[in-house]
Amino acid sequence: MTSTSLDLDPTLVPAARTVDTSAPEGAAGVTMDDVTTTPDYAPRTGTSDLRVRALDPLPAPAEMLADLPLGDARSDLVTSSRRAVRDVLDGTDDRLVVIVGPCSVHDPEAALDYARRLAAVARETEQDLVVVMRVYFEKPRTTVGWKGLINDPDLDGTHDVNRGLRLAREVLLGVLDAGVPAACEFLEPTSPQYIADAVSWGAIGARNAESQVHRQLASGLSMPVGFKNATDGDIRIAVDGCITAASEHTFFGMDSVGRAAAVETAGNPDCHVILRGGRGGPNYSSDDVAAALDVARTSGLGGAVEHGLVVDASHGNSGKDHVRQAEVVREIAERLASGEAGITGLMMESFLVAGAQAPAPSGLEYGKSVTDKCMDWDTTADLLRELAAAVRARRA
Repeated sequence: MTSTSLDLDPTLVPAARTVDTSAPEGAAGVTMDDVTTTPDYAPRTGTSDLRVRALDPLPAPAEMLADLPLGDARSDLVTSSRRAVRDVLDGTDDRLVVIVGPCSVHDPEAALDYARRLAAVARETEQDLVVVMRVYFEKPRTTVGWKGLINDPDLDGTHDVNRGLRLAREVLLGVLDAGVPAACEFLEPTSPQYIADAVSWGAIGARNAESQVHRQLASGLSMPVGFKNATDGDIRIAVDGCITAASEHTFFGMDSVGRAAAVETAGNPDCHVILRGGRGGPNYSSDDVAAALDVARTSGLGGAVEHGLVVDASHGNSGKDHVRQAEVVREIAERLASGEAGITGLMMESFLVAGAQAPAPSGLEYGKSVTDKCMDWDTTADLLRELAAAVRARRA
């Protein structure tokens, strides 16, 4: 597989939008046809859409997937990597899953540069690690801030979601062409229709693990999905998320041609818990892992939920300190080498350059995160090799 060009169709860059606010409240004769054919006009009546400024139609998922098809080779990689992740998480495979990459993707070229470097180390360590690249396009915010490539691809507040969706899919295809499977956090309930076929592992973040909408979403996703413990450190919320997602659900959604639909799911048996620390501090110690597994094993689900846990070395487990994050990874590697069971996967935030910078539409340093601080590439490559050595030692 070869690298994908990211030459974006110039017609995707829209002219500046002008919102029509001339219609008086209670305007007569406005129908849904006006909404779909006039994207910059949000109809207002006396009671509805009073705070909606614009409705910008998006292409149907099927249209975008036809324009940017997955293809057989990429599909084979997604299928095989999903199976490999599942086998590690449920104990069938004794390797370690490592989800590693930028906190968020803001520069497609830098993301693909990272993917090509990661692919080489992934091949080198494939007997011991299942490496999946973190390719996150949606960012949950505690209050406000840049919401990710899909929502605001130009980092300038123009929120060109149409372009963002297409660009996100192009990046995923490029990552797969580099030979690396991809991981995403799913935030918007309908965005998976545009990208999930190219994703091998998914996450439901700490802020959404208790959300019924996201638990139902996970029940229909076609890949293993990790639920993070809550921001206060509560493990039970993540376990309950796995229980809920393993069940059948019917909920409001959208089909592949963009129509509103009642979605019926079969349930996802490949969900699992992610330890990410919390307001009370880290939760990756041996005692923390054992205690979390005790809670997970009350679920009655078996499989990945009860066999082991994924540890997020960033966020609450490192205080979002990228230097401390490397120390966390090395401590876990030492514990794995000594034979500790219960950890089946590890998450790391890493980019080409260490640290972070503020989001901006221009003037950014190449390869540096615009959200959480990340470890640099050289540190990451060293840590991956150390983790592979730890897995070999655990087998001995």
